[in-house]
Amino acid sequence: MRDGASPVIAAELRPPRAELALAEGMDAWIDTYHAVRRLSQQGTYVLLTDSAVGTAEEDNLRHLVANVGPDVPRSQVVPFLTCKHPLDYCLSYSERAWQHAFPALVVLGGDRHVGVPRCVEHAWELRRIVRSRQPHLTLGGWANPGADPDAQVRYLLDDSFTAEFYLTQIVSHHRPSQVERFLAAADRAGVAVPGMFGVFYYRSANPKTLATLGRFLPVPEAELQAELASGSTPQEVCARTIRTLMQLGARHFYISNLPLLRAQQTLDQILDLVHG
Repeated sequence: MRDGASPVIAAELRPPRAELALAEGMDAWIDTYHAVRRLSQQGTYVLLTDSAVGTAEEDNLRHLVANVGPDVPRSQVVPFLTCKHPLDYCLSYSERAWQHAFPALVVLGGDRHVGVPRCVEHAWELRRIVRSRQPHLTLGGWANPGADPDAQVRYLLDDSFTAEFYLTQIVSHHRPSQVERFLAAADRAGVAVPGMFGVFYYRSANPKTLATLGRFLPVPEAELQAELASGSTPQEVCARTIRTLMQLGARHFYISNLPLLRAQQTLDQILDLVHG
């Protein structure tokens, strides 16, 4: 679990929503391209979501292929694919990813409670189908440190998992015991698959925003409100979570919700605080 590879930091970006008007959507994609280019050229992995928080998003791969130039290293860009599409689309998507030199793909289930139904019941089923069609793709899966740690570890060790790495649900320094129990269970069981822990960049303590986020991920609302009200900046809050995770033994992280126009700048500020 605490693998010997160099630490990896990734930025998770959301493609523009599918419902945007044409001009607005084009502007949003231009901003996305610039963010992807700046981050990837600095050596940061970029994760591009698919239907995050239940909202339909534009086809991230199609836009990347059409508009991101050769100066963007494909090895630094990892698109997401959820099961919230027809199976034919999912298989075509994975084929396009490999054809256009994207070496890795994260395959997730997608929220069952919103949007269209999944094409398969579990994400591992789709990963197995993708693996049979595209055996050279590096596949990513999912784990939730907030759930029963032993059950999550059994899931990671099962032959059906079909992934070379996994991302985790968003975690927080306000609830470190969840990560501690998960890491301990993984160590006991000898999990070798590397994991990348999710860290959310909370831009404000707006109660309405936190309540909305709480429908999709675990949000320590009261603790965050107190922390930000005490004068801590969003960058400091994010850095505290990463430092806490590092102290517990985690090595790899993805940071979600970075401001698109200042993604690299904000990430640099966070990492300076982590290592300062």
